[in-house]
This record gives sequence, C-alpha cells and structure tokens, in this order.
Amino acid sequence: MNGPVNAFPGIPADPPGGRKAVAVWGIGVAVYFVAVIFRTSLGVAGLDAADRFHVNASALATFSLLQLLVYAGMQIPVGLMVDRLGTKKVLTLGAVLFTVGQLGFALSPSYGMALAARALLGCGDAMTFISVLRLGTRWFPARRGPLMAQLAGLVGMAGNLVSTLVLAPVLHGVGWTAAFAGSAAAGLVVLVPLVLFLRDHPEGHGPAPRTAGASGGFVRRQIRESWAEPGTRLGLWVHFTTQFPAMVFLLLWGMPFLVEAQGLSRTTAGGLLTLVVASNMALGLVYGQIVGRRQSARIPLALGTVGLTALLWAAVLGYPGDRAPMWLLVALCLVLGGCGPASMIGFDFARPANPAERQGTASGITNMGGFIASMTTLLTVGILLDATGDNYRIAFSTVFVLEAVGVLSILRLRPLALAREREREREGARATVPGPATPRPGPSGTTADGAPTGSRRTA
Repeated sequence: MNGPVNAFPGIPADPPGGRKAVAVWGIGVAVYFVAVIFRTSLGVAGLDAADRFHVNASALATFSLLQLLVYAGMQIPVGLMVDRLGTKKVLTLGAVLFTVGQLGFALSPSYGMALAARALLGCGDAMTFISVLRLGTRWFPARRGPLMAQLAGLVGMAGNLVSTLVLAPVLHGVGWTAAFAGSAAAGLVVLVPLVLFLRDHPEGHGPAPRTAGASGGFVRRQIRESWAEPGTRLGLWVHFTTQFPAMVFLLLWGMPFLVEAQGLSRTTAGGLLTLVVASNMALGLVYGQIVGRRQSARIPLALGTVGLTALLWAAVLGYPGDRAPMWLLVALCLVLGGCGPASMIGFDFARPANPAERQGTASGITNMGGFIASMTTLLTVGILLDATGDNYRIAFSTVFVLEAVGVLSILRLRPLALAREREREREGARATVPGPATPRPGPSGTTADGAPTGSRRTA
C-alpha cells in the first residue's frame, strides 16, 4: 500500500464522489436554496413590513436581528446535532421548521406574532448550511472541499436572487399573505426527496465508531476540542470579518439605503441588489478554484476582500453631495458580491483542523462568526438611523468598526493556525506507511489523500 495515511487515525479513506454523490448533495443544497429564499425574503419586503406592522427602523431591524440571533445561537447546537444524529435527521427537522415559520410570517396579524414566526424560520434555517457542508465532506474527496463549500454558497445566493427577482414583484402583485404563503409551498416540495432519497454517507464511509459516554460529556468534548484548534478560531474570525457587509445590505438595509438615501426607484434598487447576488455567484466559483489549488491564497483573498469592501463603502459614504453616482454604487455592489465567497474561506481553515467526527461542531463555531457580526450591524444601524434622523452615513460607519476588530483577530490567530497545520502535515508524513519517501502528489497540488502539499500550506 503506497501513499500517506490519514492524519486523523480511524477516519475512513476519502469517499470517491461521483454521480450519486452529486445527486445526494444536490438534495441537500436544494433544501438550503429554499431556506435562503425564506431568510432573505424580508430584504425585499422591508418597507412593506414597516407599513404592514406600523413599526420604525429599530423595530424593523428586530425582525432580521431576532432571526439571526436564533440562527447564530443555534450554530453550535446544530453542529453537535449533526455530529450526533446525522445529516438527514437534522436537515429534515430544519426544513419543517423554516416552512412553518414562513407560513406563519404570511399569516401573522401582529408584529409580535410575525417576530415569533421569523424566530422559528431562523431556527430551521440554522440547520441547513452546516448539514450541507457535512454532506460535502462525507460524499466528496477532501481536495474538493473548498469548491463544494463555494458551490453550496453559490446555490444559496441563487436563492437570494429568487427573492429579489421573483418574490419582490409577486409581493407587489398579489399582496403580502398570498406571496409569503405561496412561497412556503417550496418547503414542502424539497421535503419529499429529502425524506425519500438523502443518505448521510456512502456505503463503507460511515463515521468512526463513537465510544460510549454521557451526552453531556460528548457535548463538552466536542466544543472543547474544536475550539482548542487555532484553525477553528481563525475560521470564525475570517467568517466574522468578511460576511456581514453584504449580509446586512441584502437582508435588510440595502433597499432602504438605496431608495431613501440615494433616491433610487425600487426597481433600480432591486437591480443593484441583484447585481450583488450575481457578483457573488460569479466570484464564488473563482474563489473556490483558487483556494482549492493554492492554499496560500486564503488569507490574501480574505483580507483583500475586506480591504476593498471598506474602500468602496468609504467612497460611497464620503462622496461629496447628497447622493453617490450610479457608477460608484455599481462598483460597491460588485465588491459586496465577494463577501460571501470570502466568508467560505473560514471553513477552509476549520475543516483541515478537525477530524470528520468534529466537522459539524467546528463548522457551527465558524458559521457563528458572520452572523454575530451581521446581528450587531443590523441592530446598530437601526438604532443609529433612529437616533440621527435617518443619517445613513453615520449608521453605516459601523461597518468599519467591525472590520477593524475582525482584521486584528485574523492577524493574531494566523501564525498559530498555520503553525498547527504544518505540524499536522509533518505528523502525517511521519505516519506514512512503507512506500515512496515523499507523499504521492494528487490533483491540484494535493497529496493522494486530498491534503494540500507542504509547499502550499502557508497563507
């Protein structure tokens, strides 16, 4: 037997991928696709929601804030559930919850009931992305990890595109209740193949047997060991720093900013939101290919995206006069499209730092980052808008504060995480069974088991 053994003992060899893997993974991402449609539906209905429930900017922000608070708070529990119960059970529960939440939002007669519906939706939504990431690691070789994560994010952005292009005109055509209740039917559609055909892993590639122990001990051990890895913490801060500018823009404040502060029509503003989504989808493929081939590109891509985002926001907010020119708004939206793909890089630090049985927990910790930042920004922008008489320049300055905090944390953790990666690589090399003296090269600068080669393990 030639080539290196797995750096994490007891973990089965890489799954082969193939058509069946694509089909199973496709079912999972279809569920995630619908979840994102439901999650982002408020982004095109923010002004309508304010009129329907007679609320101000702070109360409007509470819709998205509560949804993201539930989402972020559920990330570690969901990761533990995925590691403990498997993908199918968690994904099925999530689909049921976000479908009921979307239907409840359609029928809510009051602000309080609508808040409860969005919280339920956020709970179900929280169970989707980590489950899809887990499907990717269980059904595809490790070297495909970055690309599969980016593709999952791309499908999610396609759901955002549906919200912008389809739900918005339907909302204004048939009204609130019919639009949101009709969209809830999509949740029932994806439940059928999920229940009938989805499998947690290929035959012969199941998780390593778990030692008997109390549930509480399992929970504490999973969280402690995942958090102990610098790569997990670095992944969280990369996700924190890169995701939130676009998330806040698309989820709630982009439409009001473009209409009220920049004087655009709803149609033009919707076109710019669509541009963010289209840019995200295009850049997701590019980022996934780059990171998959050159691990050294992870930090430059992440920090470069943060820097460019800050530069464009500064140009728009600081532009002399009341309104920024259209070309500058277009440039901002194109750059915001890179935030989602850059946030996926966080998982490319957490994934190799943890064995398969901790992937759900580590992904949950990482995924918390961007949503904590998004919650903070959503709330702060709403409060500042009310306090300053809708001064968007002051309100959106929150972006720069959170980006500065995130960049400092990334720079602090980067040496620790990369040193641990190099250490694990050396351990893997020492554990190589008799065969060639050096790891057998695999596709795109990887070893045979899909791990990046030593010359590319720096960033």
